Amino acid sequence: MILFPAIDLKDGQCVRLKLGDMEQATIFNDNPAAQAKRFESQGFEWLHLVDLNGAFEGRPVNGKAVEEILKAISIPVQLGGGIRDLATIEHWLSRGVTRVILGTIALRNPAIVREACKEFPGEIVVGIDAKAGHVAVEGWGESSSLTAIELGKRFEDVGVTAIVFTDIDRDGILKGINFEKTLELANSVNIPVIASGGLASIKDVERLLEPDCAILEGTISGRAIYDGRLDAKAALKLIREAA
Repeated sequence: MILFPAIDLKDGQCVRLKLGDMEQATIFNDNPAAQAKRFESQGFEWLHLVDLNGAFEGRPVNGKAVEEILKAISIPVQLGGGIRDLATIEHWLSRGVTRVILGTIALRNPAIVREACKEFPGEIVVGIDAKAGHVAVEGWGESSSLTAIELGKRFEDVGVTAIVFTDIDRDGILKGINFEKTLELANSVNIPVIASGGLASIKDVERLLEPDCAILEGTISGRAIYDGRLDAKAALKLIREAA
């Protein structure tokens, strides 16, 4: 079980959104590289990184901040937001990103996901963001008619390394992970699933260590770590002891 601390980049700063709304952004650090170093020093083994402006604009926007983070830390990084073509995927992988997350493009142009998995095996993650059960795209600004399970099944045999499943209705409001929907997806596809959205406290981490959650690759935490509701040291200790 991997606990991924999240850095969401908006205008070069480290922020958290509420329910995916760019107008409801709380700035937690104006030095994302320093925040990344702090996560590494706390003992986290991965970093989850999102270019929020990029997700809305469909192209990388916070590239400078991403580069500074990659220079500052040695733990692996998975990056999403505005990555819509093979050239951008190759660019970030060559810069030191370990895995790229494809969200909007997975729905709009699944052929690119298939091609990327062939060219960059083990380095492609699909991001599935759901609102009221349906997949949302373009930085969560648009909803589709497809369910998370339907989209996940499209990529079962193409070599996707993991699915990051975000419940937008829980994101950034500390209401707890939507275990029902996350496990429903994980048990419906043969791709490891990472839970995202809503992690509120150590109780969520304890729940993730229950036997039925062993199918999950891990979970992502943002606001709960930043505002101290989740003690990083205690959470990581719990995970290590359960391994």
